[in-house]
Amino acid sequence: MSINKVLISGNLTRDPELRSTASGTSVLSFGVAVNDRRRNQQTGEWEDYPNFIDCTMFGNRAESVSRFISKGSKVAIEGKLRWSQWERDGQRRSKIEVIVDEIEFMSSRNGAAPANGAPTYQAPAYQQQAPAYQVPQAAPVVDASVYDEDIPF
Repeated sequence: MSINKVLISGNLTRDPELRSTASGTSVLSFGVAVNDRRRNQQTGEWEDYPNFIDCTMFGNRAESVSRFISKGSKVAIEGKLRWSQWERDGQRRSKIEVIVDEIEFMSSRNGAAPANGAPTYQAPAYQQQAPAYQVPQAAPVVDASVYDEDIPF
């Protein structure tokens, strides 16, 4: 068994590019920068090192999502890794990208407050309520006068 699942949260590095395949399927491509925090060996200070990740989304949702994200938007993405290889100008090239299954908008559109009371497209602040705990009922009292022989099966 193998698992191919990726969860990332970061900011778009460029405006998304929407295109269509020959069969008409929408394809949305964008990049996400994700920081990796490491301690600098010389200074001992913590520093952020960016990782730039190519992301691709397919289908009707790709077209919808393209209207709500732009360069700098903060997003959370769930998807899977895909490795591609091709040849260009006699050079063999390859890349790893994330195929987006789910996307959550983590910042307001265009980084500004919406006008005219429009929704902000921010991720909801999830507040989990503790489940109501029910005290288990005490076990029923067994009538000592009933024996296994008295049970008809």
